Amino acid sequence: MSQDVKRIHYRSLGEQLDAWMSAHLWAQVIAGLILGLGVGLLFGPDLGWISRPLAETIGNWLALPGQIFLGLIKMVLMPLVASSIVLGLAAGASNPESLRTLGTRLAIFVTTTTALAATLGASLALLFRPGRMVEVSNIPVPRLKPDVTAITPDPLVEIANAAPTLIAKIVPENPLAAAVSNEMLAIVVFSVFLGLAYVTSDHREKMDPLVRVLEALLEVSMTVVKWAMYLTPYAVFGLTAQMTAQMGVHSLFTLTAYLGTVLLGLFLLLILYLVLVGFLGRISPWRFLKAVGEAQLLAFSTSSSAAVMPVTIETAVEKLRVPSSIASFVIPLCSTVNMAGTALYQATAVIFVAQIAGVHLEIHEIALIILSLVAASIGAPGAPGVSIAILSSIIVSFGIPPHGLVFVLGLDRILDMARTAVNVTGDLAATRILSPKQSELTPEQARHS
Repeated sequence: MSQDVKRIHYRSLGEQLDAWMSAHLWAQVIAGLILGLGVGLLFGPDLGWISRPLAETIGNWLALPGQIFLGLIKMVLMPLVASSIVLGLAAGASNPESLRTLGTRLAIFVTTTTALAATLGASLALLFRPGRMVEVSNIPVPRLKPDVTAITPDPLVEIANAAPTLIAKIVPENPLAAAVSNEMLAIVVFSVFLGLAYVTSDHREKMDPLVRVLEALLEVSMTVVKWAMYLTPYAVFGLTAQMTAQMGVHSLFTLTAYLGTVLLGLFLLLILYLVLVGFLGRISPWRFLKAVGEAQLLAFSTSSSAAVMPVTIETAVEKLRVPSSIASFVIPLCSTVNMAGTALYQATAVIFVAQIAGVHLEIHEIALIILSLVAASIGAPGAPGVSIAILSSIIVSFGIPPHGLVFVLGLDRILDMARTAVNVTGDLAATRILSPKQSELTPEQARHS
């Protein structure tokens, strides 16, 4: 083969590869992950080629596309969620009974899977005891005030006292203030009430202008999301490079027992979702995984179920053939309340910290921890790092010395990525399972139903 023929051949292969990569977002995401890991290792603490302050500065610049991507999504997230839920409910206005059935089944699915996930996480932590494998001699123990250490509040009393206030706060007093504060659960609740008011109204024709405004708002929001998706490969590359440059690889190996316990639990939870979607969603697990792979990758790399919500809705409609009205209603709700992966992680982390501190937890205390985590996980914002605040409050409530949190914080980012991917998988599994028509629809029918 002559040199000219070889050049033409290689150019043709390159053009085909570029075309294939351009048509497959998941391939671009994987490429961004791999390149991000490689670049992050070059600037990370393991090689020590550059100083930590310089590595942090480089990491911040590398993560700039990712921050812009997340900013664009967050900018339209509130109108996107509100309009999706209201329009999803409005689409079912002709059959209010089906809406009640859908809401009831969704509540059962979320509470059951979240409780099973938290129980699984606690069981694995008790079985493998990862906290006993950590060297604690050099842990900086935080200084606590004497009155805090002298009196440990009764967790049951604390939960009983706080429950009425927490339940009352579910209904937002000021939806605009909730939107400014990025309180996703408040916006979801407000949107549900708005949609139900339309469904139950005897004068819907008076509310039709509001529906048309929300349709326009949804279209504008989705257009901005499409713009943001062009940044996806660069966002994944930058966020992964920044994380790897900050953490390094060595920190992962020092806590392999804890890391492995959480990842094993998340894997088993993923298997549970596949079994449920196989039996109740009437779709093979392999076909389901192929359909949701792109959303999983994006969730893994961004650590935000809210950020990938537009992709999740599109996946449910286009690939899982869920009616658009159901996907637009269920996915925003699930992105807020369906946090089984987070509950599993938190249950494992609480017992891990207790084991490091040498605190023995009785069965009834573990059961109460699971109950607390199920309640706390439902409604946790779908954004990076929010689980740490919940985790810290649970640990303090049960009188566990918090110095083991230093290890949990060190691995939170990588585990946040994994549990977000599982949470999004659960959202899509719920949407498929709760869809009454399931595989009867074509993608075109799903978009307009």
